Amino acid sequence: MTTLVTGSAGHLGEALMHTLRAQGRSARGIDIKPSRHTDRTGSIADRHFVREVMESIEVVIHTATLHKPHVATHDYADFVETNITGTLNLLEEAVKAGVKAFVFTSTTSAFGSALSPKPDIPAAWITEGVISVPKNIYGATKTSAESLCELFAGRHNLPVVVLRTSRFFPEADDDPEIRGLYSVENAQANELLYRRVDIEDVVSAHLLAARKAPEISFGRYIVSATAPFNEADLPMLRENAAGVVERLYPEASMLYAARGWTLFPTIDRVYVNEAARLALGWQPRYDFAHVLECLRAGRDFRSKLAKGIGAKGYHEEIFDEGPYPVAR
Repeated sequence: MTTLVTGSAGHLGEALMHTLRAQGRSARGIDIKPSRHTDRTGSIADRHFVREVMESIEVVIHTATLHKPHVATHDYADFVETNITGTLNLLEEAVKAGVKAFVFTSTTSAFGSALSPKPDIPAAWITEGVISVPKNIYGATKTSAESLCELFAGRHNLPVVVLRTSRFFPEADDDPEIRGLYSVENAQANELLYRRVDIEDVVSAHLLAARKAPEISFGRYIVSATAPFNEADLPMLRENAAGVVERLYPEASMLYAARGWTLFPTIDRVYVNEAARLALGWQPRYDFAHVLECLRAGRDFRSKLAKGIGAKGYHEEIFDEGPYPVAR
């Protein structure tokens, strides 16, 4: 069985290709950029190219996309071409090729404005049932591509699983205030409480989704580290998140202080991964408890895979104002 991985030169695409090949499984990587994990170079917006690379494929894992960091540097048409037309090409050719499972990498950014409640109300409890309110072209095109996936599952009997992944990139935050107050490691450790996931856990979710897709037919799941909170914590997370964390993990303050780290004073949303764990049998390993365990032992909390893939960036040029320009 051969798996087609789109976006094989990107963070997740490379991690998937590396894992599949390490397991001795047949995989074909495609990307617009050459890389050591890219077997064919071309655009998913090119129907002829997609048709060629789909030959003998049984599973498609579609990670190729224009991301949020491209919103300030690319036109709306570029997002439509890659995120919508490219996905449509893959879906149609997958049906023609008799593909057994299609996994689409989406994003929690698809929830859009639903993720940012007003300051005077509790943090948002984000499950798959939250209605998306896209706030930029990235979210709009990803939700549109999700709808195409659902259409092909229902009308063309293509088993599809959509995974809305939270943050797993290693780059510094795009928010200058966060960069000024917290080291990259400190900020990303904090995010594992509510809005981040290690790339090793993302890979395992995708491989499980590919295996489970035929029995699921169509499913949409949030992929994020398991949060330690419950809905009763939401008001206090907005008012005093550090207090909630210290109640749940009394040792956290001491371990953080030893590293010169601090907890975020407020948390505005919590991603809930329960549906993915139940439907896929997914067991994410890298959560906040893991962070504290690593701090006790003096180890890096990132997975070996995350460290091996490293930072790739999203643009050829380097920007003075941050890791990438932010559309306001």
